[in-house]
Amino acid sequence: MQPTLHQLKVFETAARHRSFTRAAEELYLTQPTVSIQIKQLSKAVGFPLFEKLGKQLYLTEVGNHLFSTCQAIFGELDQFEMMVTDLQGMTQGKLHLGTVTTCKYFVPRLLGAFCEQYPGIDISLKITNHSQLEKRMLENLDDLYILSHIPPGLDLEVRPVLKNPLVVIAPANHPLVGEKNLPISALNHERFIMREPGSGTRNAVQGLFHQYQVNVQIKLDLGSNEAIKQAIAGGLGISVLSRHSLNGREYTDLAILDVEHFPIEQQWFVAHLAGKHLSVVAETFLDYLLMMTDQADMPWKSFQ
Repeated sequence: MQPTLHQLKVFETAARHRSFTRAAEELYLTQPTVSIQIKQLSKAVGFPLFEKLGKQLYLTEVGNHLFSTCQAIFGELDQFEMMVTDLQGMTQGKLHLGTVTTCKYFVPRLLGAFCEQYPGIDISLKITNHSQLEKRMLENLDDLYILSHIPPGLDLEVRPVLKNPLVVIAPANHPLVGEKNLPISALNHERFIMREPGSGTRNAVQGLFHQYQVNVQIKLDLGSNEAIKQAIAGGLGISVLSRHSLNGREYTDLAILDVEHFPIEQQWFVAHLAGKHLSVVAETFLDYLLMMTDQADMPWKSFQ
């Protein structure tokens, strides 16, 4: 019995995640289906491919060799797909994008207009935090990445695409709301809600606070802008978020504080692995993204 391409794809996904459950989620299969496919593949190969020690899944020696082989096979198939897409002249194809969570406030708008121009293109958009996005970069899972903090140690080609102003957000009933030109020292000893360690926003805020010797009480670490906004509205503290994350119609119980040295002028970037051969679809979207963000700074006027 010979292994099928489908079995190899199921195995490659499970090996990459070290999890049958996550492989099933990525491939839109059930976990029993993944288990059956890998069992059949093991039988075809003649050796076990995984071993489970405690709750952790590990590749066997044969499994490791097969994983490397599968990555080479699917890499070549991706290159072939790019070539076919090039020949089809953008009438069909797929674009894989990875973005940090803050980008979800503007990337879908850009994608909507892009899809109108190229209705045959399918788009896979992965929205996650910087730490998970860096892992995706290391595994070369996507064509392009949109992020606000360039991870060190990765060989990337990077282009700036959009300004990302960070502002101080407080509950609408906070005593500092409405005050003009507050000194940054006014934030001393405020209860603060921070993004998770490693996020670009957190690094920028802590750098500014260290520079001006501002000491805040960090009450919560949260990995989601939506969770932070809910926590602010609930009176748990104040925070610094991208102005792009705010929508006046949904968050009338929040307010921007007028604080010295804010907004912190950050930048979003589009990046891909250096030396990566971009498909015509990815090249076209990259050109489109740079053109659209050059035309306007995309101000969000609904939140005042």
